[in-house]
Amino acid sequence: MRKLTIDGRVIEDNSNCYVIAEVGHNHQGKIELAKDMFKAAKECGADAVKLQKRDNRGLFTAVGYNKPYDNPHSFGATYGEHREALEFGEAEYKELQAYAAELGVTMFATAFDFASADFLEKLNMPAYKMASGDLKNIPLLTHVAKFQKPMIISTGGGTMEDVNRAYDAIMPINQQLCILQCTAGYPAEFDQLNLSVISTYRERFPNITVGLSSHDNGIAMALAAYMLGARVVEKHFTLNHTWKGTDQAFSLEPIGFRKMVRDLERVKVAIGNGVKQVYDSEKAPIIKMGKKLVVARDLPAGYAIQREDIAIKSPGDGLQPYEIDKIIGRVTRQALKEDDDFSYQVLNGGER
Repeated sequence: MRKLTIDGRVIEDNSNCYVIAEVGHNHQGKIELAKDMFKAAKECGADAVKLQKRDNRGLFTAVGYNKPYDNPHSFGATYGEHREALEFGEAEYKELQAYAAELGVTMFATAFDFASADFLEKLNMPAYKMASGDLKNIPLLTHVAKFQKPMIISTGGGTMEDVNRAYDAIMPINQQLCILQCTAGYPAEFDQLNLSVISTYRERFPNITVGLSSHDNGIAMALAAYMLGARVVEKHFTLNHTWKGTDQAFSLEPIGFRKMVRDLERVKVAIGNGVKQVYDSEKAPIIKMGKKLVVARDLPAGYAIQREDIAIKSPGDGLQPYEIDKIIGRVTRQALKEDDDFSYQVLNGGER
């Protein structure tokens, strides 16, 4: 049976969707803005808020770190300076952890390298996210797996062979695994989301939780993903999608995020139990809209009913139209007037 527990929250096939607000670096390196985003995400119904942690000097080559980075979304002259400006250290992480606990929202982060993974484990993170870019990074995946914490892995830009490889490497070490369908476009085009892969993952990996990391614009695909069996949805989050930063434009603002969470809760309830049934709320409308069998014209007693003697009219509070063949040929026991209800009591033969 699929079951994943993150910070006390149990995620199963019959549970509500676990919703992660991907704050990433939309906080622009400002801790107070990060707190504002945490608070807004919690108010929107997010189960978790997620940051990104990089040891930039160790993560990038010297060429990559020192590469000029001159664009409207840059926070530094070089790519390294840009990334450092957005990075939080131990003091900020501890402050944000305390604030998340105060709010009652789970906080964790993506570990992009070994040093960052160890940094996060020192802070006792309740779970780990692994980015699509590390799907093939088996050394890092197995390193994090040894922490024995829930792992959520995005699979953007990967093949099924890559996903199988990661699964096979992690599961002997740590079975607390969730695999997310993801398309690593920012934003991802709708015709490239390939949500059916969620079904593929559920069939291929029947013992683990499956979800969606959604980089598309809008909220509808999260609902479709839930219907396909996704029980974890990660969505980028911001307070203003016009702010500086490469992820802001395709991130959900609070109003959209709140609607997504609301609709995910609704769709869980709306799925129902699969048993076709009549609800009390339907009875009066169906009588009003429905039809019954009535007398089409005045008829004498002792008259053999023909098809043309029967009319089908609303409301539907009498003999139902599917009974029509059972009364043709029967004889009236009493005179009937136009629009009188047909019933077995007024025809020969009595009850059915």
